[in-house]
Amino acid sequence: MTYEPPRKDPIEQMMAAYVSDFVKNNKAARVVAGGLQVLGIGFRPVIDHITFRTLDVEKRAQAFLDLGFVYDAKLGMIEYDNWWAKVYRKPGYPVIFIDQAYDGERGAKSLIPDWVKKYGDQVLHHVAIQVDDIDQAIYFLEKQGVAFAGKIVGGRGTDLRQIFTAPELRDGEAFSVLELAERHHGYAGFLPPQADGLMESTRLKCKD
Repeated sequence: MTYEPPRKDPIEQMMAAYVSDFVKNNKAARVVAGGLQVLGIGFRPVIDHITFRTLDVEKRAQAFLDLGFVYDAKLGMIEYDNWWAKVYRKPGYPVIFIDQAYDGERGAKSLIPDWVKKYGDQVLHHVAIQVDDIDQAIYFLEKQGVAFAGKIVGGRGTDLRQIFTAPELRDGEAFSVLELAERHHGYAGFLPPQADGLMESTRLKCKD
């Protein structure tokens, strides 16, 4: 379930390492990657974005800035109830989404710090893949034993519809999820209500 990136492209080499590790450790991703492999497509072309959790966004982002990724200043800092994120882009590569909890009381209920303390910030929390029809994708994946957390966030016909798979567990705690993303109208952003709802959809599997 791995892919071979161009040997002289350090970004693709890095992506291959992160994504291959994610697929290896996430059942839902293995199901999808296996199906795409049969068709000769592979997992990499369908990736919408990859997400890192951290305790320091600016510090974690430096490795990607060094490789030519640019902070999406137009999108800006994305703020939610108890956490925030920044997005980094480079044409031709998956988007990098990096998030952390707010310092102090505002971030006290965030799931992120405990996750980072347990798993670190060098592994992916989730990979989002683009799908043509999210309802159909869920239907077929459920038939292959993939479970989902919560309901689809985003109504039919809206710019972005998303859902997380049920978390992959390690020692009884949530580790990683696969995200399905259905995009329309050229939308390339991350709507705050969407992402916050997705984050909370895994809370029951995590320690508060």
